[in-house]
Amino acid sequence: MNADIGFGAQSRAVYAENPFRSRGRLFPEAESPTRTPFQRDRDRIIHSSAFRRLKHKTQVFVYHEGDHFRTRLTHTIEVSQIARSLARALRLDEDLAECLALSHDLGHTPFGHEGEDVMHECMAPFDGFDHNAQSLRVVTHLEQRYADFDGLNLAWETLEGLVKHNGPLVGSDGKPIGKFQGSVLPFAIRDYADKQDLLLDTWPGGEAQAAAIADDIAYDAHDLDDGLRAGLFAIEDMRDVPFLANILAEVDAKYPGLEESRRIHEIVRRSITRMVEDVIREAVRNLSELDPQNAQDIRMAGKCLVGFSTGMTQAEGEVKDFLFARVYRHEDVLAVRKLVARVVRDLFGKFHSDPGLMPEPWNIGMNELSDAEIARRICDYIAGMTDRYAIEEHRRLFDDTPDLG
Repeated sequence: MNADIGFGAQSRAVYAENPFRSRGRLFPEAESPTRTPFQRDRDRIIHSSAFRRLKHKTQVFVYHEGDHFRTRLTHTIEVSQIARSLARALRLDEDLAECLALSHDLGHTPFGHEGEDVMHECMAPFDGFDHNAQSLRVVTHLEQRYADFDGLNLAWETLEGLVKHNGPLVGSDGKPIGKFQGSVLPFAIRDYADKQDLLLDTWPGGEAQAAAIADDIAYDAHDLDDGLRAGLFAIEDMRDVPFLANILAEVDAKYPGLEESRRIHEIVRRSITRMVEDVIREAVRNLSELDPQNAQDIRMAGKCLVGFSTGMTQAEGEVKDFLFARVYRHEDVLAVRKLVARVVRDLFGKFHSDPGLMPEPWNIGMNELSDAEIARRICDYIAGMTDRYAIEEHRRLFDDTPDLG
């Protein structure tokens, strides 16, 4: 492909990932005459089975609670939009930022973070469970669509940004750091590290950092929106959070007597705008100080360059604390979480005691697998389920499936 023709090649900064200089794919393929490697990755992600299943996976509210609450898919689309906006403003590669946003939750279990917590509990004797590592496993192994390879065979830059968009996973000595400090890296990451070096001891490129902070911005905004619409708290309760109180005062001053649904939307959109503009200002400042001459300079900077300012970090933390108290720990949400936890726990226990109960092809060749390999296959099967399919499987195997309604 001619790098001088189209594709916005002239808009990228020198520190952006250049798709025409990609480190390639694990399984070499001929280049597309019409798409850059990152555009091709985006299309593969969107057409994957795992991506389609996100539409029936919980974000915060389980599927039966209403059609207008976010699902894992709508959350992913919102993250993608914000990531592209950040990448455009910072002259990063928009397609790569979009790829990373679209793929970041492919490994999530049914029933949101409650499902993930229970899966980690069930898998504790077998290296545990981590949704980010599972996303890597989905795109490198579990998606089995292509004739020449398992997985999606994504470009190196996409895999690197996916696996460590939140920062380096190991120190210079190769030992796990961050949330894995004192432990071992998740199975999926260790397993893939034997095939391809994703530089686990460095920060990712700017596109991955943009996708990571976009996730936080989208999460905060839509959980405020969904929490208000679900009646878990009132608009006036937000006055306890300075960041939100300022926005509320601004909206009420400009639109006195505004109907509640429009008032909510004005608060949410202003929250997103303020956070996005803060990230852009902070990133521009960081990039000006570092003056990176290529993407590798960003990896080697030793810190995150695309993130909140100190002031916004504090403000966003206060928003998260508010959401934790008013939404995630609300008695109605906790009641449903307890029920869905039982569904995941029951399914794992039943399949572990009798793996043959899983449908084909999941139950094939069980006699050739170790206990750990059987557990990992069960984990892969359950993690890939939608909320509705998990409930259906529970009804197939048990007589007392929880009524989530």
